[in-house]
Amino acid sequence: MAKNDRWADNDILASFKKREYPVLEVREGMTLTHTGSRFTGAVIEFAPGERLVLKDRLGQERAFTPTDGAFLHNSARVALREPGPAPRTPLGFTASGSVDAGASRARVARANRIWVEGIHDAELLEKIWGDDLREAAIVIEPLHGADDLAAAVARFQPGPTRRLGVLLDHLVDGSKETRIAQSVTNPAVLVRGHPYIDIWQAIKPSTIGIAEWPDVARGQPWKEGVIERLGLDVEPGPFWGKVLASVTSYRDVETPLVNAVEQLIDFVTAGTEE
Repeated sequence: MAKNDRWADNDILASFKKREYPVLEVREGMTLTHTGSRFTGAVIEFAPGERLVLKDRLGQERAFTPTDGAFLHNSARVALREPGPAPRTPLGFTASGSVDAGASRARVARANRIWVEGIHDAELLEKIWGDDLREAAIVIEPLHGADDLAAAVARFQPGPTRRLGVLLDHLVDGSKETRIAQSVTNPAVLVRGHPYIDIWQAIKPSTIGIAEWPDVARGQPWKEGVIERLGLDVEPGPFWGKVLASVTSYRDVETPLVNAVEQLIDFVTAGTEE
């Protein structure tokens, strides 16, 4: 029997071999998804091999045993490990274009937050602005949809020492997202957005080797429609993993997204310097 592309080894013994996953160094504030429960949250505690605690956008905390392959990061299963010592490097720049201050002491996450619509948004912001946010001890949390934004903001109870930034997709005149943004009037909340239908579209097409993001018919799920029009036979999760891997800095995303994120970071970090 010929081997197919999906399964590189059809030896019956292969099914009993221990699967290996890419190693991920866990850092406070990193967004992870537990594959069994689909619980998504930011890391607030990690003891290798013993305990991992995630906190979601509503403040709910859940503890898990960090077994290899039990968590997703950038839509891929990973093996969680304690960060090793940071190598000594010359002065450089982070993916966001900021001066890289190098390794810094661990910091307790502040009450201030940045909310995004979904896990892909959170992963992209982590990829580009993660160093800056960790330095400021600001956590990114996915909303998993913004329809109940006003209620979620009320539960968060924003105030002078508890600022909230919100990033929305498709923030253009007449859109549902614009109406949602207008429903939030608390001065301790800043809502910003970009004009793109989905965070994928905020990545420059040339970054993944295409001339433009394809148009998708109204009523069809946008991600699935994009993949179909690109002529690919892949699920959205693995495709997004490839797209995200191609992003190396803010130069790979469109200017409206960069401007929106940096305004939110400035807002939630204002007055937080020690």
